[in-house]
Amino acid sequence: MQQTCTHIDLIQNVTPQSTGCEECMKTGEKWVHLRICMICGHVGCCNSSKNKHAQKHFHETGHPIMKSFEKGEDWMWCFIDENYVFLPQP
Repeated sequence: MQQTCTHIDLIQNVTPQSTGCEECMKTGEKWVHLRICMICGHVGCCNSSKNKHAQKHFHETGHPIMKSFEKGEDWMWCFIDENYVFLPQP
């Protein structure tokens, strides 16, 4: 049986706050991939990026669930459970 996130009740219908990593865009840094916070819509760079802004957003806000913000990817990750998020099927 697949383990899943115990925080799925926190997921919101979010609107991206930007088209790229918010912090990197302010400083002119580059990123590898983007992630969107499923609680507030913050867009940050992934852990393969130099600044890891998506994970920093989690540490600063406590918002645990982020989703890939890359075209063709729809997976989500929970920083607290350290696991992929699997939504219940109807």
